[in-house]
Amino acid sequence: MDDFQLAVWAVCPPLLLLVYYYYRIPSAPSLPRLLLFFVVGVITGLAALGLQWGFEYLANGIVDWERITRSLPGVALRQLVEVGPIEEGSKLGGVVLLEWNRTRPKRPSTVFLYTMAVALGFAAEENWVYLFNGTASIFDRLIGTPVHALFSAPWGYALGVVNRYTYPATWYRGLIGLAWLNAVVCHALVNVLSSSWRYLPLRFLSYGLFPFLLWMFWRMEQLWRRSQGKPPLVVISSPISIHRYWQRGLVLFALMLGGNAIFGFFLLVRSLSPLNPSQLSPDVLWFIVSRFGLNLILGLLAWGIYRYLRR
Repeated sequence: MDDFQLAVWAVCPPLLLLVYYYYRIPSAPSLPRLLLFFVVGVITGLAALGLQWGFEYLANGIVDWERITRSLPGVALRQLVEVGPIEEGSKLGGVVLLEWNRTRPKRPSTVFLYTMAVALGFAAEENWVYLFNGTASIFDRLIGTPVHALFSAPWGYALGVVNRYTYPATWYRGLIGLAWLNAVVCHALVNVLSSSWRYLPLRFLSYGLFPFLLWMFWRMEQLWRRSQGKPPLVVISSPISIHRYWQRGLVLFALMLGGNAIFGFFLLVRSLSPLNPSQLSPDVLWFIVSRFGLNLILGLLAWGIYRYLRR
């Protein structure tokens, strides 16, 4: 695959997702300005890459940083002190650089959409780096495309809330810092969970990745609705304490079922991608049908629990 095709696969999925959210918002900002934020996201991705190289160069000069980060605790430390702060800080800086301290406050939904544009531009740059170096497949990067938007949703919403006020109070300014810290922790946790399958004693932690991503998607949708002044989607509604505990348990169960159903489909596609049609023997077809059916049942159960809670 040539460089042009790689660039198309890197850029088009984030752009399509951005256009999807663009058409879901009334009174959306101009599309050229939104694309400007997307380009800034690409630039912040390159800046974050350079900052990480610089951090690791300095860290290796002080301690044996490369050896420390080979273990799972070392991976967690790297994510918390290097990757998460640098990447979330770069994205936040990109949004603030273009939009902060404007004379006319923007709607929270507009600032939230700008945040998504920067995050998806960042994802496009990351897609290109992985695909160009051959360290991930196209399917892997398609799955990972919305992840940076999921990370940045809390501080994007906080920026939108604060931007409504000409002279925001100190409490609101602190809200941005807390939301950014939340994004850093979630960013680090996702990367640790995605790396845990390499470490045999803690390989089971990888089963928490997709349920956690599913919850983060739910949170982003809730913040997206709140930024537009819409009521949140309620799944825990009982006024009785013991019933609320039951509903919380069902929410957790639905996340585990739904997340691992997505994880199962992901593993199925990943295991079948190297095969060609001539290799589809009856055993392989039975494997496909059985795994597809199992994951579909898990997904339908999770959806049924969600519909039950919504009613």
